[in-house]
Amino acid sequence: MMKKMSIPTSKASLVLFLCQIISALDVPLDSKLLEELSQPPTITQQSPKDYIVDPRENIVIQCEAKGKPPPSFSWTRNGTHFDIDKDAQVTMKPNSGTLVVNIMNGGKAEAYEGVYQCTARNERGAAISNNIVIRPSRSPLWTKEKLEPNHVREGDSLVLHCRPPVGLPPPIIFWMDNAFQRLPQSERVSQGLNGDLYFSNVQPEDTREDYICYARFNHTQTIQQKQPISVKVFSMDSLNDTIAANLSDTDIYGAKPVTERQPVLLTPTGSTSTKVELRGNVLLLECIAAGLPTPVIRWIKEGGELPANRTFFENFKKTLKIIDVSEADSGNYKCIARNTLGSVHHVISVTVKAAPYWITAPRNLVLSPGEDGTLICRANGNPKPSISWLANGVPIAIAPEDPSRKVDGDTIIFSQVQERSSAVYQCNASNEYGYLLANAFVNVLAEPPRILTPANKLYQVIADSPALLDCAYFGSPKPEIEWFKGVKGSILRGNEYVFHDNGTLEIPVAQKNSAGTYTCVARNELGKIQNEVQLEIKDPTMIIKQPEYKVIQRYGQVSFECIIKHDSTLLPTVTWLKDNDELPDDERFLVGKDNLTIMNVTDKDDGTYTCIVNTTLDSVSASAVLTVVARPNPPFDLELTGQLERSIDLSWIPGDENNSPIINFVIEYEDALHEPGVWHYQTEVPGTQTTAQLKLSPYVNYSFRVIAVNRIGRSQPSEPSEQYLTKSASPDENPANVQGIGSEPDNLVITWEPLKGFQSNGPGLQYKVSWRQKDVDDEWTSVIVANVSKYIVSGTPTFVPYEVKVQALNDLGYAPEPSEVIGHSGEDLPMVAPGNVQVHVINSTLAKVHWDPVPLKTVRGHLQGYKVYYWKVQSLSRRSRRHIEKKILTFRGNKTFGMLPGLEPYSSYKLNVRVVNGKGEGPASPDKVFNTPEGVPSSPSFLKITNPTLDSLTLEWGSPTHPNGVLTSYTLKFQPINNTHELGPLVEIKIPANESSLILKNLNYSTRYKFYFNAQTSVGSGSQITEEAVTIMDEAGILRPAVGAGKGYSEILFATSPVMHTVRPTFYKVQPLYPRIRNVTTAAAETYANISWEYEGPDHANFYVEYGVAGSKEDWKKEIVNGSRSFFVLKGLTPGTAYKVRVGAEGLSGFRSSEDVFETGPAMASRQVDIATQGWFIGLMCAVALLILILLIVCFIRRNKGGKYPVKEKEDAHADPEIQPMKEDDGTFGEYSDAEDHKPLKKGSRTPSDRTVKKEDSDDSLVDYGEGVNGQFNEDGSFIGQYSGKKEKEPAEGNESSEAPSPVNAMNSFV
Repeated sequence: MMKKMSIPTSKASLVLFLCQIISALDVPLDSKLLEELSQPPTITQQSPKDYIVDPRENIVIQCEAKGKPPPSFSWTRNGTHFDIDKDAQVTMKPNSGTLVVNIMNGGKAEAYEGVYQCTARNERGAAISNNIVIRPSRSPLWTKEKLEPNHVREGDSLVLHCRPPVGLPPPIIFWMDNAFQRLPQSERVSQGLNGDLYFSNVQPEDTREDYICYARFNHTQTIQQKQPISVKVFSMDSLNDTIAANLSDTDIYGAKPVTERQPVLLTPTGSTSTKVELRGNVLLLECIAAGLPTPVIRWIKEGGELPANRTFFENFKKTLKIIDVSEADSGNYKCIARNTLGSVHHVISVTVKAAPYWITAPRNLVLSPGEDGTLICRANGNPKPSISWLANGVPIAIAPEDPSRKVDGDTIIFSQVQERSSAVYQCNASNEYGYLLANAFVNVLAEPPRILTPANKLYQVIADSPALLDCAYFGSPKPEIEWFKGVKGSILRGNEYVFHDNGTLEIPVAQKNSAGTYTCVARNELGKIQNEVQLEIKDPTMIIKQPEYKVIQRYGQVSFECIIKHDSTLLPTVTWLKDNDELPDDERFLVGKDNLTIMNVTDKDDGTYTCIVNTTLDSVSASAVLTVVARPNPPFDLELTGQLERSIDLSWIPGDENNSPIINFVIEYEDALHEPGVWHYQTEVPGTQTTAQLKLSPYVNYSFRVIAVNRIGRSQPSEPSEQYLTKSASPDENPANVQGIGSEPDNLVITWEPLKGFQSNGPGLQYKVSWRQKDVDDEWTSVIVANVSKYIVSGTPTFVPYEVKVQALNDLGYAPEPSEVIGHSGEDLPMVAPGNVQVHVINSTLAKVHWDPVPLKTVRGHLQGYKVYYWKVQSLSRRSRRHIEKKILTFRGNKTFGMLPGLEPYSSYKLNVRVVNGKGEGPASPDKVFNTPEGVPSSPSFLKITNPTLDSLTLEWGSPTHPNGVLTSYTLKFQPINNTHELGPLVEIKIPANESSLILKNLNYSTRYKFYFNAQTSVGSGSQITEEAVTIMDEAGILRPAVGAGKGYSEILFATSPVMHTVRPTFYKVQPLYPRIRNVTTAAAETYANISWEYEGPDHANFYVEYGVAGSKEDWKKEIVNGSRSFFVLKGLTPGTAYKVRVGAEGLSGFRSSEDVFETGPAMASRQVDIATQGWFIGLMCAVALLILILLIVCFIRRNKGGKYPVKEKEDAHADPEIQPMKEDDGTFGEYSDAEDHKPLKKGSRTPSDRTVKKEDSDDSLVDYGEGVNGQFNEDGSFIGQYSGKKEKEPAEGNESSEAPSPVNAMNSFV
């Protein structure tokens, strides 16, 4: 703020600052400061200058002020002191200057009319209020008057005068009827500004007896009613009836019923008038005209334009309203009333005057002793107001003199002020239209510095944004302000800081290193004070993924993302807006953590969506537009123009394209005459076109409709256009697809496609059918038939060409001459068979057949081709007949050879050939016999491997289903497979063709073999069948030397077989034929279980374990096994519960192990301990070990007594098919290839009745009782050998090599 002073800059700044701080009207003071500083009075609240009161209620004249010390109040009434104490009806509120006049207890409002002024005074000065004029409101009754009825002729003008009583303030006027319903108003009937009701011309319907004017007085809340006014309108017809006897017919009927008149102004009168309005008020100008027809009012301003945005027309344009008028609105305003007979105008000269208004109102001034200052009071008005000054409510001319004060017109200049210079000055600006009064004090203070900003105030600012650190201060003289960073920092200077006059320190771009403690120091000649504030710098809030523009179809779903990043110490709030307003209150709008989803989108959802992120320090936003697209709305307003016989113009208005431009319009038509309700495609035009010229056909009752098409789809059809019936004409075209085809050997059937209804071009549609034999000089034979689609000509020769034509005609004539088509009469079966049939056998499954074509004349129809019938008579290898199944091959056209594929080798076939026409097949040629040579056989029908022993397997097979010749032999190939799916050496055996089984001996024990088996004929080998099998474990458990490092195969390779290779095997890595998971075992504890398994299959399998409560119908629970481990621990199980479990491999659809069932242990009430440390368990284990020792001794004694004993006795003693052998390589259970290996024996029948046990049914040996025992069998089946390599004469030492499994170790292995 700039001040025109010749004072130092520092003092001017102090004055400005203190004006802002001390001013009661602008900036409130600090509460503590207010309690300590002296201040002259300031009027804070007062009643309006023109105060109209309700005479029925108490009068409250407000006067509130503040100051230090608190001011006292006094009043003047009509310019003299108003002694409140002497009037019992008047009281002043405590600590206030507000007066209350008690009217409700006997006082009269009229007694207190007058001009009141309030004075607030303390030791620093006196402030005064405006002159408050008190007037009670008045609502007088209407004066009684006798109202005569108004008799008016139809078409004349009429004014019903209201003339309400003069009230204070003026009443609001309105016209109603007896039913308290407002009378309707229009351009013809309206109410003027003065309350009168104007009729530009009366009509018969204006006749009524209850035109009532009402006056509402708002202050008293009363309504006064005028006597009802009666209006009767006479029409010219009624007048003519009245005077008919006195006038001639010419006089009566020659006059017009209602006389039309040009406009005449009812108000204002004359051609010109004047209007004065005050600046800032509302200017109302009125013109009401009479005339018939009713005139229309128009307003203009001569020499200028009506002010935009401030001009309004009311009362059917009869009233011109300009708000907030200014001197520029002065001028001539013309109203023009016009009807069909002429016009009239009136010019209103408007002058805008102005009551005083402020240019510069005086402001409070706070100075220090010895300083200078200025009070300025500038006002304007029309006419220009005069300025006068008062000091403490007294005209300055008679006020006590102050040597520091000098009055210069609208300015008071102060120099070298002292504390006694404090006072309140009043500036009065007045002219004939009003006055302005303003109080402004001069307060001279001497105060040491004060800092008003709280100590240690914390400021938080976003990085890279300005930081404003406040140091609100006060002091007189004005203190100097300095800033320091840190407790012992140096004074802040430089371009990186901005120091504001109000003490604020600004850091334009705050960085992270700007954080810390800042100290503000204020000092003047009376003292010094300092204050510390804290500054923290926060990371800015950012939208790292903003919502994107979306186009969505109606009823779809759309989602906007708004992912943010913010300072961890700030709590952001995310708000979504639609078109800068709140989201609709609709459950379709789902606001998520970082997105907005709109379900079932509608057209109303189209718009701009804004994501606003607010924290306490910053705000960011991002917007995206949603465009909802849909199929266009149907076109409308179809119109037919330019109707001609063969064309018409159709136009339409497109419907809303729904945010997807219309590509084209499809026009369809309906023929209500021939196919009512059926719409046909007519044409289509581009989407920019809204008219089309349509071609028409005669004798069609057309209706058209239009369909709009955009990228989303087709609109609904428009409403149909009006119908248009075209005139009849002869047909324009003939039937299509005319054909002549005989259905019998002696006829010709002529067919055609009938014309559609609109193609007939008129009524009476018929067809002229004509025909004649081709290449014969015959005349056309014609018949006219009804509207049908075929005609049959009888008595024709067999298969003769004819010329045929069909012509359309109707009641108006024939269609153009039709074109001719060639047809044929009916066909008959061929007469002869193909001759010279020859067969050439190409190979065992393919033959080629040849024949001579038949003469075309004998075909007696259209040659369609030849059919070859062939069938297998018998197989040459089996010489057995079977059911004959004939096969047919068709060769189209005049072809004389063909190939016969898919024959069976080494078989006898027959065939014949027949010619085919449209009627059927001719006679067959004589049967031709041919044989196919041998081929390779199919694979053997089956291959079974049974009876696995230590070193042998039994193979059984079936002969090929299709030997395709004479079998010469079988070929068997096999090779071992180790645990890593590597293949050993391949062995090949030739087997005679008459064999069906084979026993392979001298195989490795406990070894998997893969077998390949096929059959041969003299032509070659057939396809092979494969199988796998495993030999059982060596009963004695003697480990044989391995072939190669880690290969796991026996070195003894079939030494007695002449077909076996004795070379060292080389293995090749292969995938197993059938991947499998087996030997699923479980070890359960109270709340968990260890699951382990064996897997054979592709490498790098990913396993999973499924489990559930046994017997439950609940879904299996699934656990994924990490890596390719073959064990897993199930945790969180329920104690004492039976579970089912199975193991599967990912990626092998439906491949999993069989189910296993286990039960968790019961819940333990006490803490578990190691069972191996319990005394009872140690004792039990000792007893078990002793029992095993006794059993071993018994076995040794029996062996020593018998020497070499038969294996049969051992099997009788220990035969148990439930016991499975152990594999040497991994210690897991092996598998039998025989399906009966796992079947339990019936109770009491553990051995057969003949006391013999097959080798594959029992694995009895000392292995059943311990581990690490090796042995062999002699040729007679007796057991020989030593334990652990000891001699037979040392049997007692055999126990040293037999180690019983430790139950303690076994239990620990489960954990």
